[in-house]
Amino acid sequence: MSIAFFDLDRTLIARNSGTLWLKSELRLGYVGRLRAARAATWLLRYHLGLGDLGDALRDAIAGLRDTDEAALRRRTEAFYRREVRGLVRPGAHAALEAARAAGERCVLLTTSSNYLSAPVARDLRLDDYLSTTFEVDARGVFTGEPHLPLCYGAGKVTLARAYADRHGVDLADCAFYSDSLSDQPMLEAVGRPVVVNPDPRLQRVARARGWPVEDWGEPLTPRS
Repeated sequence: MSIAFFDLDRTLIARNSGTLWLKSELRLGYVGRLRAARAATWLLRYHLGLGDLGDALRDAIAGLRDTDEAALRRRTEAFYRREVRGLVRPGAHAALEAARAAGERCVLLTTSSNYLSAPVARDLRLDDYLSTTFEVDARGVFTGEPHLPLCYGAGKVTLARAYADRHGVDLADCAFYSDSLSDQPMLEAVGRPVVVNPDPRLQRVARARGWPVEDWGEPLTPRS
C-alpha cells in the first residue's frame, strides 16, 4: 500500500482558508480589528517569504484561550459550507480518483485545523487527515496551546512519517501534492513529490529539482 498526501490551501482548494477564516471571523464579530490586523500582518509576511507561519499559528491559537470547543466546531462547519466547499480545484477530483484507482490511501496533510479538515475529508472522501490540533481542557474549552508538532514545515514530515509507520508504509513510497515552498521538507521526504499550481518560489525549486508541476485549474465558484 502507498499513501498519497494532499495539502489543502491553494492545492486541493484555490484559496487560502486561513485568510478566508480571518475575514469571516472579523465580519461576524468573533475577532476584533486589532487582532485581525495582527493576523493579517503575519499572513502577509509569510506569503512574501519574510516570516514563519508557525509564529502566526501560535498567536492565533493563543487567541482562542477560553473559547468553547463545540462552538468553534459548529462555526467552522458553517464556514466550510459557506466559503470553502465550492473552492475545490477540478484537477483535485481527478488526482484523488487516480490515487484511489492506484490503490493509494488518500490523506489530507494540512496546516489548517482539524475542525476544518474533518468536513473537507468527509466531502472529498479522503481516508484520513493530519492537521493542526489544539489543547482542550476538562471544561471543553481551549487552553490557548497547540499540540506539537504543528502540522507545518518540518512538522508535517514528522506527523506524516509517524502516520506512514503506523500503516507499515515508507515515505519513499508515498506521494505529496502541494503548492507552497513551506512544504519543501515534505516534498523532499516522499518518493513522489508533485507540485500543484505553485507559488513562484516553489516553481523555481521544482524546476531545479525536476519535480513534476501540475495545473489543477480553477473552481467554477466565483472568487469573492
